[in-house]
Amino acid sequence: MKKFDKNFMLGAATAAHQVEGNNIHSDYWVQEQLPNSMFKEPSLDAVDHYNRYEGDIKLLADAGLNAYRFSIEWARIQPQPDMWVKEEVEHYRDVIACCKKNGVTPIVTMHHFTSPKWLISEGGWENPKVVDRFAAYCKRIAEELGHELEYVCTINEANMRLQISALIRDMGNRRMREGGDTGNSKIDASNVQVGINIMQENLELSMKETAEAFGIEDPTKVHTFVSPCTPEGDLLVMRAHEAARDVMKKVCPHLKIGLTLSLHDMQPYPGGEAFAEKEWDDEFLHYLPYIKNDDFLGVQSYSCKRFDANGVVPPAKGRPVTQMGYEDYPLAIANVVRKVAEDFKGDLIVTENGIATDDDNRRIEFIREALKGIQSCVADGIPVKGYMYWSLLDNFEWQLGYSKTFGLIAVDRSTQTRYPKKSLKFLGSYR
Repeated sequence: MKKFDKNFMLGAATAAHQVEGNNIHSDYWVQEQLPNSMFKEPSLDAVDHYNRYEGDIKLLADAGLNAYRFSIEWARIQPQPDMWVKEEVEHYRDVIACCKKNGVTPIVTMHHFTSPKWLISEGGWENPKVVDRFAAYCKRIAEELGHELEYVCTINEANMRLQISALIRDMGNRRMREGGDTGNSKIDASNVQVGINIMQENLELSMKETAEAFGIEDPTKVHTFVSPCTPEGDLLVMRAHEAARDVMKKVCPHLKIGLTLSLHDMQPYPGGEAFAEKEWDDEFLHYLPYIKNDDFLGVQSYSCKRFDANGVVPPAKGRPVTQMGYEDYPLAIANVVRKVAEDFKGDLIVTENGIATDDDNRRIEFIREALKGIQSCVADGIPVKGYMYWSLLDNFEWQLGYSKTFGLIAVDRSTQTRYPKKSLKFLGSYR
């Protein structure tokens, strides 16, 4: 086994809402509690990482890992526009200190899908106000915590809203090719790395309840971060990123700041080349003007995306798939890193890559293959500075609940007992 250089950041990632529990002021919490919620189950206590982070970080460090990517929850710190909860800021200061105590580099994400309820009620991610709202939040966090940090991701998977729009479009196109609406089909989650599970007969009622919960009359005007976006809404995310980056840099010039993008290894069959090129432009290339001044780019990839002459196609029969339904394809991350490096010339950090499986031996092999590809990229001079496996813990996979297991650590949620898997130590053995 070839090990990484001692300065290479090798670790794991989480998102606040998926692991902390009781994020009661967030838009996701609102949606989880609805009578006709689109969520399989509510997050509730999640895996209680909010109270158990010290033990979780120690497990990570004891396995040999030296980096931990986690998110600061905006809704905890600013539950109302005119509130700022100092105790919550201090909580995250303690998390950062715990990382450093254990020799772990903290990589902080300022927004990982969830937003304060009030932000959605005032128009969410289609309201131009979101740019100043997000920048003000980031500025104050930088003022209070920035001097204790080195790496900051402003927005997780900043292209996710556009991917959701593409997902719905692709589903419609597939139905047309297959003979029309089947009436009770699920939106296929294979194109994005956020769990989606929408039963069509429940959609209209759920949308109505969601709008009412946010005090919005028109159900189509509820704009969370993971709702379909307009081209203007896509641009708003980039403007919010730029504004946050610039104001945080002004407060703390030493910070290395970037965002993360959800990217696929585009694999066209003959006749599908134009579709693959268009998808790559949508997922990556058209964002280049807005990230050219970033210190790094967080690259996130889980699988490939295949195209024929009619557009995107599901995995071919016989190809292995993960619990999420997309192709088990560990080569994707290295292919995506190489493709990104053709146009983005800054540092790269793999901020997410992993597999949802109940077979930890398969997880180990997935990690082995993925890291071999990353090491090849490094050997070829591509400036990859770190790799964060998703995820540290089995956790709340958004609308799909707790049924999908990405984690290096299993959790018995009835007792919140941690059970490190062999894959945790295996990942750490690369240092």
